[in-house]
Amino acid sequence: MKKKDKTATFVSKCLKLLHIKVSEKTENLFVQIFKFVIVGGIATIIDWIVYYILYNYAHLDPLVANILSFSVSVIYNYIASVKWVFDVKKDKNKIRMLVEFLIFSVIGLILSEMLLWLGINKLGMNAMIVKIIATAIVMVFNFITRKLFLE
Repeated sequence: MKKKDKTATFVSKCLKLLHIKVSEKTENLFVQIFKFVIVGGIATIIDWIVYYILYNYAHLDPLVANILSFSVSVIYNYIASVKWVFDVKKDKNKIRMLVEFLIFSVIGLILSEMLLWLGINKLGMNAMIVKIIATAIVMVFNFITRKLFLE
């Protein structure tokens, strides 16, 4: 039996504390989702900090600052996802994986932008509520595509 890392042990203890019994495969999926959320949260913080610095201190145009901050966060997200979240096969072509990761990241960004535009401009919803909904939808999209293409 493979030794659990600290994250897997934490998730296992949480499931036991909540009296939730799942198969080993499902528990491993929960561990992976937990790691994915942590990596995504850190990537979001990186994105916001880089954007803030580029916009407020480097005085870059907001769209340029957004593209650059998004790019930095995607690079971090790729490295962390490959090393910590997903069980990447060692024989996979690293360049191809990176390109696929970037393509799906950009698709996620476009999906988010479309959902924001639709929710705010066409449905008249509150921008923060739409952002939360869009984030949840894109998070699921990102997890599924990364799991399919990285593993």
